[in-house]
Amino acid sequence: MPDRYRACASLLLLRPRAGKSGVLELLLLRKPRKRDAWQLPQGGVEQGETVEIAALRELKEEAGIDARIVGVSKRCYKYDFPASFRRFRPDHVCGQCINFVFAVPSDESPVQVDGKEIEDHIWILSQQLPRYIKRKVYLQLVQQLVEEAKTPLRSEELRGAGN
Repeated sequence: MPDRYRACASLLLLRPRAGKSGVLELLLLRKPRKRDAWQLPQGGVEQGETVEIAALRELKEEAGIDARIVGVSKRCYKYDFPASFRRFRPDHVCGQCINFVFAVPSDESPVQVDGKEIEDHIWILSQQLPRYIKRKVYLQLVQQLVEEAKTPLRSEELRGAGN
């Protein structure tokens, strides 16, 4: 059987910063590991799921909140698992291909992590990303996603203003 990449969905969740008009914060979650602990909510796409459905499910599982999708990125972050990780996998999955969606919280519900799969969370400004994300390729990707998300967010704001 040939090696394959696991389909994965990730969600860039943005919200307005309290008391700061036009300033957006994004949600990062911290995994219980020493390196590359901070990341966007993400997880595998299960059979029969779309990327959008998988991203919303993962957000609910990892952060305990609901969101509304406002856009989908054309980007895919594809990477290989390290050999040390692969030897524990009984399948032929050699890495992941992560697809991204843009979303806003459905309401003001607080983030609630489970303390096992996810240890902590933080809402940050995009300028603060380098403090949390150390892997250069992933940092650049998340910064590009924040820029890309601005277009669908503007459309969403305009739609909301007309109601």
